[in-house]
Amino acid sequence: MNYKVIGGKQLSGVVQTNISKNAAVALLAASLLNRGETILKKMPRIEEVKRLIEVMESIGVKIEWADDGDMRIKPPVQFDLAGINRVSAERTRSIALFIAPLAHRLKSFDLPAPKGCDLGKRSLGAHIDALKRLGIEVTGNEETHTYHVEVGDMQPAEIVMFEASNTGTENTIIAAAKIPGITTIKFASADYMVQDLCIFLRHCGVKIEGIGTSTLVVHGISEIDSEIHGHPSEDPIESMFFFSLAATTGSELKVERCPFDMLELELLTLEHMGLRYEYGEKYASDNGHTVLRDVTIYPSKLIAPPDKISERPFPGINADNLPFFVPIATQAKGETLLHDWMYDGRAHWFLEINKLGADAQLLDPHRVLIKGPTALHSGDIEAPPALRPATMLLIGMLAAEGESMLRNVYPINRGYANLAERLAKLGASVEAVE
Repeated sequence: MNYKVIGGKQLSGVVQTNISKNAAVALLAASLLNRGETILKKMPRIEEVKRLIEVMESIGVKIEWADDGDMRIKPPVQFDLAGINRVSAERTRSIALFIAPLAHRLKSFDLPAPKGCDLGKRSLGAHIDALKRLGIEVTGNEETHTYHVEVGDMQPAEIVMFEASNTGTENTIIAAAKIPGITTIKFASADYMVQDLCIFLRHCGVKIEGIGTSTLVVHGISEIDSEIHGHPSEDPIESMFFFSLAATTGSELKVERCPFDMLELELLTLEHMGLRYEYGEKYASDNGHTVLRDVTIYPSKLIAPPDKISERPFPGINADNLPFFVPIATQAKGETLLHDWMYDGRAHWFLEINKLGADAQLLDPHRVLIKGPTALHSGDIEAPPALRPATMLLIGMLAAEGESMLRNVYPINRGYANLAERLAKLGASVEAVE
């Protein structure tokens, strides 16, 4: 699928933040811990979720997905990985989250290794090191492109994460949830998807202390076998997409159901860049934990920030949100320095915005300098294989005068449902074409 975009239009209206991709996939993986039925509410109809469902069904999981998004999940008495859907598994990095729950049901197994986003070399080191301390040995087989898992005597432990990896922390929490006793996880990610996972596991009867901090204490239990309801929360990365869209196109947009605690530093940085916005009263997401607010972005005269913009572990600027500052920086007076230290190789995708007339310079593999403001023009571009850089280009095209083509937009569909239709309701012209 390609997107034909006619840009240069000022947008307006109200858009609601959808359910988080990353929270949804974490809860899908954790549902495999439950021998009973799990009901996940309002699951997003995105390609990432569909790939994991295909994998789950191929190993014996029964799944019913209602029109309202509610999903019923029933694991089999025994998982059978002989017919696992390798094609679907290799299309998502989230498959690595199946290591921990399957380790509670199988003593030895292989999982196809993910290909996922092309963001440079990404190590599974944080997963491997932490799981080993709990009795789960993970090795890679380059010839078969699989992860091999051997499960020994699982015991609770005190763990210092090799890095504050989101998925590494999630895998460790899922493993610890069904190991009776107390597991302490230090230097844990405190990001939104980890918090959602912890709230879900609390519904499963697992006591977890320190949610939202870098030290988690998991009181594991021997069995989970009941009807469990889970509510993945709204996606702060999607909220930021619409913030960036409004700022770059000079539009007034009201973005509803924003996970505000996850976006405060992003909004403060935008405020330093001259962006005008206001937000409403706090209210709770359906999970009873995440704090939501409605945020209205107003047309603003933008300036470069006084300091570089860099991602940080929560509660800092989210790594997935950093690319959304690229199109904003093209419309800001002065020089904006973006430091993408977390990924080896993602920053070079930021330079694709130059094909729309921007002035972005790669200083080194991790730093990009953007000079603005520049008048963006139309272009014909192949979407980067990474989700956020691809959506960054879509924003640039919506701000650019003329007709653009963004080709092969599967990376965008991995994380966004019905995006073209939602943008059309704001006055944008985005047409999905073959």
